[in-house]
Amino acid sequence: MKRLLAAITLTLLAVSPPVSAAPKQADIIFRHVTLVDVEAATTAPEQAVVLGGEDIVAVGADAAIARDWRAARQIDGKGKFLIPGLWDMHVHFGGGPDLIEENKALLPLYVANGITTIRDASGDLPDQVLAWRGEIANGGLFGPRLLTSGAKIEGIAPLWKGTIEVGSEADVDAALTRLQQRDKVDFVKITDSTLKPELFLYALRQARALGLRTSGHIPMALTTEQAVDAGISSIEHLDYAYNAGAKDEAAIAADFAAGRIDRAEANRRLDTGFDRDTAMAAYRRFARQGVFVTPTLNGSRIIAYLDRDDHSKDAGLSYIGPKLRKTYEWRVERAAKADAVGIAVRHKQIEDIATILPMLAEAGVPIIAGTDAGFLNSFNYPGFGLHDEIALFVEKGLTPAQALASATRAGPAWFGWLGRYGAIKPGMAADLVLLTRNPLDDIAATRAIDTVIMRGTVHDRAALDTMLTETKAKVAAWDAATKP
Repeated sequence: MKRLLAAITLTLLAVSPPVSAAPKQADIIFRHVTLVDVEAATTAPEQAVVLGGEDIVAVGADAAIARDWRAARQIDGKGKFLIPGLWDMHVHFGGGPDLIEENKALLPLYVANGITTIRDASGDLPDQVLAWRGEIANGGLFGPRLLTSGAKIEGIAPLWKGTIEVGSEADVDAALTRLQQRDKVDFVKITDSTLKPELFLYALRQARALGLRTSGHIPMALTTEQAVDAGISSIEHLDYAYNAGAKDEAAIAADFAAGRIDRAEANRRLDTGFDRDTAMAAYRRFARQGVFVTPTLNGSRIIAYLDRDDHSKDAGLSYIGPKLRKTYEWRVERAAKADAVGIAVRHKQIEDIATILPMLAEAGVPIIAGTDAGFLNSFNYPGFGLHDEIALFVEKGLTPAQALASATRAGPAWFGWLGRYGAIKPGMAADLVLLTRNPLDDIAATRAIDTVIMRGTVHDRAALDTMLTETKAKVAAWDAATKP
C-alpha cells in the first residue's frame, strides 16, 4: 500500500504544473535598451535594467526581466544606449562671497549634461562648497554628487585665495588634521604658487601616511618623479605630465630652484628637451605607482587660441552669471598681451602637450576627464565642457572607448569605488545616462542625452530642458539687474 501511495504521489507531481514565483517588484525598469559596457568597449542590445531606490537591482535580457520583474514605471529604451553616469573630476567654485548664488546656479548644468558626480578641486569658497556637499547628500540642494578637497594647501601669501597657508612641517600637519578631521574632505589639493618645494613633498608623504588621496600642481623646482615618489595620486593638468618627458628635467628643476633661470626659460628647455623614450619610461612609472593624470586639455586650448576666437557668440555664455563672466577677463587680458611670437609659442605648446595623451594610454596611465570649469577659467562652461574635453581626447588620439572610460570609470577608480560606480550591474549605483546614439562609435553621442538617472531619480529630456531654461532665466534676471 505504501508503495502504491508513493507511486500515485510521484505521478501527480509529474503532471501538475510547477508553481511559478511571483514577479518581483521594483521602482523602474528600462526596457529594450542597448547596454554599453565601458570596460569591455562592447554593447549588448535588447537588455533591461531594474532600479530599486538608488540601486541597480537586476540586469539581463529583456524577455527574462519582463517575466521576472514588475515596476510602476517602465521606460522604453528601444534604439537607445545606456551608459554609467558621467564624472567631471576637476571643477571650481569661487570668485568671492558675492558670487555664491551664481556658483550655486551652475549645479543643475552638470546634471543636464549627464554628469552625476563632480570633484571640486578647490576655489576660494571652500566652506560654502563643503556645505553644499552635505546639502546635496541629504536632498536639501539639487545637484550632482559633490566631492571636494575643501581649502587647498599652499605657501605663505599665495596667488590663490581660499587656501590654508603653510610655512613649516608643523603647519602642514595642522592643515592635514583640519582637512581630514574637521572638514572630512574627499581628497587633498596641493598647489605650487608659493609653497616651498620641500613642504610640497612633505605634504604628499604625510597625506599618503594618513590615507588621503592627493592632487596638485608640481613646483617647477621639483621633478615629476619626485612628486610621484612622494605619493601624489593625480597630476592635474597635462603640462606637468609633459614635463616628465624632458631628458634634463632634473637639471632644469635644479637651475630654477637656484634662480639661474626663470619660469619662461625653464618651460622652453622642458619643451625642447622632450624625448619620447624618456617620457614613456616616466609614464610607465606613473602606471606602476598608481598615478592618474587629469589633462584639463580643453581649457588650456581655449586660452591658447583666444587670438582666433573671442567666444562672444558662445551659447554657453547665457548660462553664466555676469559676475562669473567678469572673472574671465583676467585670463583674456593676459592672453591679449602676447605678441605674434608669444601667440605662436602658445599654439605650439598646447599642440605639443596634447601629443602625450595616447602615450599615457599606451603606458597604462589612467586618464581622468576633468574640465577645470568655473570662475576665472574663461569660456570653459560647466557641464557642457566635459563633452568638449572628451571630444578633444579623441581628436588627439584616444579611442571613443578610452575617452568614455575617462569620464565614467576613471573617477570611481581613483577613489577606489569601482565596486559601486562606472558600470551597469546589480549592486551598482543608479546613476545612468540614456543616449540616442552609440558613444563607442562617436564620442559626440554623449551630448545626445535622452534621460539622466541620478541616485535613482529619472530626469527625462523635458526635465533636463527645464533645468537649462531655469538657469538661463536666472542669468537673464541678473543681467537685467546690472544694467543702468
